[in-house]
Amino acid sequence: MRDHTLTVDSGQTPTVISYADNFNCSWGLVDRHLEEGRGDKVFSRSATGELTYAQLAENQNRCGNVLLGLGLEPGDRVLMVVMDCFEFFFLFCGAIKAGIVPVPLNTMWKAKDYQFTFEDSGCKAVVYSQAFAAEVEAALEAMGRADMGLAIEGEGRSLSSLLAQASSDLERAPGTAEGDAFWLYSSGSTGNPKGTVHRHRDMVASAQHYAHDTLGMTEDDICFSAPKLFFAYGLGCTFYFPAWNGGSSAFFSGPPTPADMFDCIERFRPTLFFAVPTLYAAMLHALKDEERDLSSIRACVSGGEPLLADVLRRWQQKFGVDILDSIGSTELAHIFIGNRPGAPKPGSTGLPVPGYEAKIVDAEGNELPHGEDGRLIVKGPSAAPRYWNNPEKTAATMKGEWLDTGDTFSRDAEGYYYFAGRSDDMLKVGGIWVSPFEIEDTLVDHPKVLEAAVVGRTDDQGMIKPEAFVVLNEPDDAGDETAAELLAHCKQSLAKYKYPRWINFAEDLPKTATGKIRRFVLRG
Repeated sequence: MRDHTLTVDSGQTPTVISYADNFNCSWGLVDRHLEEGRGDKVFSRSATGELTYAQLAENQNRCGNVLLGLGLEPGDRVLMVVMDCFEFFFLFCGAIKAGIVPVPLNTMWKAKDYQFTFEDSGCKAVVYSQAFAAEVEAALEAMGRADMGLAIEGEGRSLSSLLAQASSDLERAPGTAEGDAFWLYSSGSTGNPKGTVHRHRDMVASAQHYAHDTLGMTEDDICFSAPKLFFAYGLGCTFYFPAWNGGSSAFFSGPPTPADMFDCIERFRPTLFFAVPTLYAAMLHALKDEERDLSSIRACVSGGEPLLADVLRRWQQKFGVDILDSIGSTELAHIFIGNRPGAPKPGSTGLPVPGYEAKIVDAEGNELPHGEDGRLIVKGPSAAPRYWNNPEKTAATMKGEWLDTGDTFSRDAEGYYYFAGRSDDMLKVGGIWVSPFEIEDTLVDHPKVLEAAVVGRTDDQGMIKPEAFVVLNEPDDAGDETAAELLAHCKQSLAKYKYPRWINFAEDLPKTATGKIRRFVLRG
């Protein structure tokens, strides 16, 4: 593939991608497909219909013009609280082509989370789906900035109405491979999300090295991802993997229940399916005596949390297709270590993706021999250069070319990597990072609670969920009624995946001499 903006040399291992001095990734992901004759090809499908590459390009341009018409300028941020829909593509791509930075946000957050990110990002606009209006508008009203909000649908002024009036011609803003293209907010250890800054090169690099070079993705592939577009995982699988490789995607806007996933697979006939281990286990459990058709799928990919070897074995027996366990992160944009098609190693996260390097190091940064647990550090062409407005966390995580993942891993003699836990107290729940401190703060906010500690506990399906240990102001209040009150309080105040699945009452909590909770004691 050769043109005036980049050169891809697949004859080398790993593939070498060279970028011109003036590079905006909207060309490689969207506009070049019209030049290469894919305008009439379907880019994405959903229950609402189909979207061709030509329609994507046209509405990308219209959306870029809408944002410029609202007064946004190159470098400004537009925050997106948008469900999986065609408008997500229009907004994300249109912003990048216009030089504006799109920032997709978790659609399961509460108003306090949105208010933090709105203020932290210094955004000029917030575009949201009507389904999330209550939390988004509450955040904007708390800021006194209701004028920044723009609903996608609805009566009066909306993104949909403005798109219909906008020009379909848009000049691509100048950029560089190293320049800011988009951000993603990742969960922080203190509860506040961190703005992870990504460059124009990052989506191209990940889509080439992982989707193409590792999975063997071509323009004949159809991707279907259970994780939503606002996740780094879902954004790659549903948008830029197929967009870079000339393929197609399908998506489902609702919660990913096993029944809906089977229905979508049978309807859209994807060749690549992406999910988290919790969903794979739930899909196996849901079947029992029922048969579903997964014959279109050539490979399944798992990420977000470790895949149990038993789930892989049962999936292979049931469907005759592999699940390729992997690890990725918001900071690396997508997967950087993964198993290979046709050769998954049960219990292992896999091998480094071509173009990426990984090391296991001790506390002083010295590389450890195989078989020893240590901290996993990674470097690769899609690594975020910094966190927004957070120099301390940037310095702690981005160490020169290497990025500290915060995970403890080991490596065997064949070079395969194995997850051994977190190097801090963060929990991975359903593929999403959760800070125990945020749950603890919510519990302590209840008038009956004196202290609280939260740790991870393995449920019956082998997945990690939050478990709470609570000290009450009045010990006599301990019981099922108070537990139900605390559970309802957490569900009201926290995103739905964060609430504790178990609540235990304790007389006190184990602590160090300095008063820090000893969570490892509670974990047993």
